[in-house]
Amino acid sequence: MRVLSGFQPSGRFHLGNYFGSISPNIEFQKSSDSSFFMVADLHSLTTLRDPDELRLYALDNVKDFLACGFDPNHSVLFRQSAVAEHTELAWILSTLTPMGLMERAVSFKDKVERGIDANVGLFTYPILQTADILLYQAEKVPVGKDQKQHIEMARDIAGKFNAAYGDTFIIPEPIIKEDSAVVPGIDGQKMSKSYGNTIPLLGEETDIKKAIMGIVTDSREKDDAKDPDSCVIFQIHKLILSSEAAATLSAEYKDGLPYGDAKKRLLSDYMDFISPLKAKKEDISDDEAQQILSNGAIKATEVASSTMDKVRKAVGLM
Repeated sequence: MRVLSGFQPSGRFHLGNYFGSISPNIEFQKSSDSSFFMVADLHSLTTLRDPDELRLYALDNVKDFLACGFDPNHSVLFRQSAVAEHTELAWILSTLTPMGLMERAVSFKDKVERGIDANVGLFTYPILQTADILLYQAEKVPVGKDQKQHIEMARDIAGKFNAAYGDTFIIPEPIIKEDSAVVPGIDGQKMSKSYGNTIPLLGEETDIKKAIMGIVTDSREKDDAKDPDSCVIFQIHKLILSSEAAATLSAEYKDGLPYGDAKKRLLSDYMDFISPLKAKKEDISDDEAQQILSNGAIKATEVASSTMDKVRKAVGLM
């Protein structure tokens, strides 16, 4: 089974990235015989305008991935921009993609409503994402629930190409980890850099404390019984606890655990959770991370080039 996944270097990783993408993708390494993990830097250009930040976040994200357990000897880690075939295939696919399909993209509408610049790149994002997937003939694509529509669009586009030019692409299928596909942010919405509601993954304790202490709560009094199922603090906290510890904590909420104490408990457990990961990250040099990306680009290009040869012949460019 071949798996492809990607992450945008548009900011530092947060807790939602870890449980929604990093951790499940690292688990897929154990079951897939061919995995590709992409630093989606071309996608990040739709929202990120500072070149220095792009360079910084790309390398920082790679280090986080490595610190969390990614094995570059088992899977391919590379920068999207280092493989020119991504943009070439995206253009070819765009000539087959109906406008109506793009106009139905919920993610585009949601981002525009939240004030993100409605640029053409953001609108055609699903086409480039489709190219990312199809280039590597990925059978499975791990995504969050909010990205499920994009994979359905990729399947539609791949089907249209195959119908027009003959069987060329494998039709990809999404893999959604239901229990952690959407991690709540400190405001109760999905945790996202776009919403500014994140908890840093391997950040400084002062920044993490500020985020955790800012988690929204309801108007229940200090000693009132709390509902753990609707409490954002608990929903975040249980992600880093064993099932037994989470059950015990849930009972404490029902017995009246004050929100202030709950936040302090979360902060303490969170710092214990990330401490070994931070130590691993500190041992990874910039040169080591860059070399892993360079090696990955060579391997990724070999596969992408082979796919593009088939595509060019199919459409008449060769």
